Amino acid sequence: MPLKFRVRLIPLLATIALVVLGVSLAQWQTRRAHQKEQIDLQMHERALMAPLSLGAAPVPAAGIVFRHVRLSGRFAGNWPLYLDNRALHGNAGFYVMMPFKIEGSDMHVLVARGWQPRNAQDRSKMPPLATPDGVVQIEGIARDSIDRVMQLGQATPITPGAIVQNITAADVARQSHLAMQDIIVEQTSASPDGLQRDWPLPSAGADKHRAYAFQWYALSLMAILFFVVTGYRRGKNSQ
Repeated sequence: MPLKFRVRLIPLLATIALVVLGVSLAQWQTRRAHQKEQIDLQMHERALMAPLSLGAAPVPAAGIVFRHVRLSGRFAGNWPLYLDNRALHGNAGFYVMMPFKIEGSDMHVLVARGWQPRNAQDRSKMPPLATPDGVVQIEGIARDSIDRVMQLGQATPITPGAIVQNITAADVARQSHLAMQDIIVEQTSASPDGLQRDWPLPSAGADKHRAYAFQWYALSLMAILFFVVTGYRRGKNSQ
């Protein structure tokens, strides 16, 4: 007796929707993995370049992102900013951000100075922040942005001491009226401020994205197989 395949409209539409969703998400994860691999390649190439001294002249972020840079000037100690929801080794905390005025100019660079833990009793209570006085030299890695986190509710206005979810150099320039380079520098040089500078690699996680892509492709295949098997079962039961 030949096998009969019986199709029902709702299971067919559900299967098509699930396959389209699964393949779309798998392709997105694959693109994310490719982006991370390109970032990793660019980071390795630019790590071999000599450190770049930043001055008053504006520099395009695309040309120096991931390069080692040097800054000489003063921290704007009256403008601390705190990036919320930044974990380090499983501990909740903040990235401490602060404009840095380049010596001999009015140009500033937004510096990610380091990480500090969150107060377990009062998340808005910050420990005293040690900021160097006078002209200092720091080194770091140029970034076009700090990795974003999910924004809950309306963005907090950028004011001195504000706790914010996400931030860019352009945001700080607009709210503070300071001349800013269009980059963020993750400080890597040591400083007696008690902050930790174990920055996450923006290129990390390519293998994770490929694993997620495989899972989504597998889910799509399973949906097709389930539809085919149940179709033949319905055909057999109708005989």
